[in-house]
Amino acid sequence: MRFLIADDHAIVVRGIKQLLQEDYPHAEISGVGDAEELLKSVALQNWDLVLCDLNMPGRNGIEALIQIKQMRPHLPVLIMSMYPEEHFAVRVMRNGAAGFLSKDTLHHNLLAAVRQALLGKKFVTQSVAEKLAEAIDDRKVRNLHEQLSNREFEVFLLLANGKSTGDIAHLLSLSVATVSTYRARIFDKMHVHSVTDLTRYALEHKLI
Repeated sequence: MRFLIADDHAIVVRGIKQLLQEDYPHAEISGVGDAEELLKSVALQNWDLVLCDLNMPGRNGIEALIQIKQMRPHLPVLIMSMYPEEHFAVRVMRNGAAGFLSKDTLHHNLLAAVRQALLGKKFVTQSVAEKLAEAIDDRKVRNLHEQLSNREFEVFLLLANGKSTGDIAHLLSLSVATVSTYRARIFDKMHVHSVTDLTRYALEHKLI
């Protein structure tokens, strides 16, 4: 059994390794610190399961997830985050994740999620199941940020965290003009007129 953990905090990687070793004492467990290393490892080696943090230097976990599923469609990926599951779980599940794990409850849910993922099944908590049910009901009014594309959502979070257009272009390997286009689309879809408005919205919805 081979597990790959992607998280830029070494202490988190060590903690996850210890938890995994309880059920898989003979497994090979490796860690990487960012999305670039993660994608390189997935491309060059065979893994049974990937555990990926949502927020990493450079590309975030959603972007990495999309590329992993393009390279290896059957490789299960569990996404982890310090943010509440109600804001991110549906988005990552729509993009092919085997499950979403809040870091606040990681020690309770990790092994159960891993077992489900290795069986080719999805791991969902009761609250995530309810959110998924709501997401397929078109009569429900969605939050404005849920209407953003994955790339727009990524740029939105970076803007809300105070990153400049130039910073974002560098982090995502895009041109400044392209980032400016995304910024304009985000403002339009979110009905805001400034980054301050975006930041206020993100704080109110506990996205940052």
